[in-house]
Amino acid sequence: MVNSTALSESSAKIRQQNLAAVSASAVAIFICLFGNLGAIGLIGPDESRYAWIARAMSESGDWVTPRLYGQPWFEKPILYYWAAAAGFRLNLSPEWAARLPSACAALAATIGISWLAWKFFDPRKDFIRGPALIAPLLFSTTVAAIGFSRAATPDMLFCSSIALAMACAAAVLNGRGFLTCASPSNGPASQTDLRPLLLWGAFLGAGVLAKGPAALILAGGAIALWAMSTHRWRAAIRLAHPLAIGAFCIVALPWYVVCSIRNPQFLRIFILQHNFERYLTPVFMHRQPVWFFIPIFLLALLPWTVFLWPAARAGLEMWRQKSWEESPGFFFACWTVFPILFFSFSESKLPSYILPAVPPAALFLGVTWFRLQRGESSASRIFSRLTATLGLTWMAPATGALVWLHRLPSPMRTELRGPLQTLAILAFLGGASIILLGLRARRFVFLTSVFVAVACVIVVNQSLLPALDPYLSARRHAEFLRDNLYPGHIFTYQLPRSWNFGLAFYFHRELPEWSPQDPDAVLLLTTPQGFEKIKQQGRFGGTLEESYRGILFVPVLPAPRSGTR
Repeated sequence: MVNSTALSESSAKIRQQNLAAVSASAVAIFICLFGNLGAIGLIGPDESRYAWIARAMSESGDWVTPRLYGQPWFEKPILYYWAAAAGFRLNLSPEWAARLPSACAALAATIGISWLAWKFFDPRKDFIRGPALIAPLLFSTTVAAIGFSRAATPDMLFCSSIALAMACAAAVLNGRGFLTCASPSNGPASQTDLRPLLLWGAFLGAGVLAKGPAALILAGGAIALWAMSTHRWRAAIRLAHPLAIGAFCIVALPWYVVCSIRNPQFLRIFILQHNFERYLTPVFMHRQPVWFFIPIFLLALLPWTVFLWPAARAGLEMWRQKSWEESPGFFFACWTVFPILFFSFSESKLPSYILPAVPPAALFLGVTWFRLQRGESSASRIFSRLTATLGLTWMAPATGALVWLHRLPSPMRTELRGPLQTLAILAFLGGASIILLGLRARRFVFLTSVFVAVACVIVVNQSLLPALDPYLSARRHAEFLRDNLYPGHIFTYQLPRSWNFGLAFYFHRELPEWSPQDPDAVLLLTTPQGFEKIKQQGRFGGTLEESYRGILFVPVLPAPRSGTR
C-alpha cells in the first residue's frame, strides 16, 4: 500500500514537472515565433509585393489568380496568398495579416520536430529533459526560424510542409520496420495504419501549393538518397501508395488546374520561367559560388551552430561501426543534406532556399545536446568546450554591435544607441554566464542559453526593430505624408525597388515614376541623388524640402511653356 501511494505521488510529481516544462517551453517558443510581428513595417520588395497580392485577393474575392497591381502574377503558387488573405479578411493589421502565416507554419514545424525527437530519440519518453523538449526550443531560437517566422513570404510555409511530410514518411518507414526507434514498441511493426501515408501525401501537396514542384524534388530526393545508400528502394517506393498519391492530388491539383484554365499562360510562366529557368540559368541575377550555402547554413543555425561538430562526429562513429543503415538519424541526415546539395548546383541562389534543411538539423542539435549533457567524463569535457564556444558565440556579436553603433550616421546612432547597448550587454553577460555554467553546473546551461535567446528576441522586438522601422520600411513615410503633407499627386523618382513596393502597399495604390518630361507640378519622393538631378533640371520648387529618414519630399515646378524663358 505504501509503495502504491509512493508511486502515485511520484507519477503526479512527474506529470506536474512535465506540465511546467512544456508550459515554459511553449511561452519561449511563442515569444520567438509570434512576438510583436508588427514591430517593423513590411521591408524589402518581397514582403510588400506578397502582402499586396494577398490583400488584393481578399478584397476582390478572386481566390484563384494572384494579381499585383491588377495584373496576374505567377511567381509563386497560392498557399501563402490564401493564408495571408484570410488575415486581411479578419481585419488584422497589415503586418500581422502578412506575417502570421509564416509564424503559424514555424510553430507547426516545431511541433513536428518535437514529435520526431520523442518518437525516435527519447528512450524514456521523458519530456522534462528529453530531446522532445530540447530540439523544438533549439529550432525556434535559431536565426533562421526567428527571421523567417516573421517574414511575409512563402518560405516558412514551404519549409513546414516539407518537415511535416518527412515526419510522416519517417512514421511510415518506421511502421514497416525500416527505421529503428530509440524505444520500439512491444508489438510487431504496424502495416495497417494508413494515416501517415494519407498525411504524407497531403503535406507534400501543401508544399507544392506553397512553392511549387521543388517540394517533390526535395522530399523525394532526400528519400531517394536514403534508399540508394541503404539499398532499400522497395521501402521508398512504398511511399508512393495510392492513398498518398490521392491525398496529394486532392490537395495540390485543383488550384493548378483551375488557374491554368483561367490563365493559359500560367504554366509557361510559373513552371518554365520561375522554376526551371530559375534553377538552370542566371536569368534572375542571383548568381553565387557553389559553396555559398555552407556559410549560410552555419549562420542559419546560430547560436547553436557549434553543436554540429559533435553531431557530425557521432555520425562518423556510426559509419565506422556500420550501424547507420538501421538508424533513423541517417534518414534525417539525408533530409538535411539533400537541399544543400541540390541548390548548390543552381544558377540562382538565395539564402531562403535551404530553409528546409534547418528543422532536421535542429533535431540533430537537440539530440546531441541531450546525449552530451547526460554523458560521462569524456562527454563532460566535450560539453564544457562546446558551451565555452557557445558563450563566445553570444559575446562576439555583442562586441560587433557596439563597434557598428559608432560607425552609424549621427541621427541614426542616437536612435539606435539605447537598444543596441541593451542588446550588447545582455548578450555579453549571457555568454559569460554560459561559459561559467558549462564548467560548474551543466544542467543549467540549456535553460540559461534559451533564456538569453528569448531575452534578446524581446529586446529586438520591443526596441531595436521599432527604431529601425523608419530606415527600413515605408510604413512611417506613408503615415508622415498622410498626416502632415496631404499631397494631391505623389510620384517617385529613382527610389530603390523596396521603397517603391513598400510605398505602393501602404498607400494602397501604385505610385507612378516621374519623368523630367512630365509638365505638371507634383510632389516627388526621391533620394538625395535624385534631388540633385532635379535641381540641375531647374524644376525644384524651392518652397518645400522635407526629409524623413533619408527620403526627400520634393515639390517640382511645372515645366516652362514653349516660347517662354
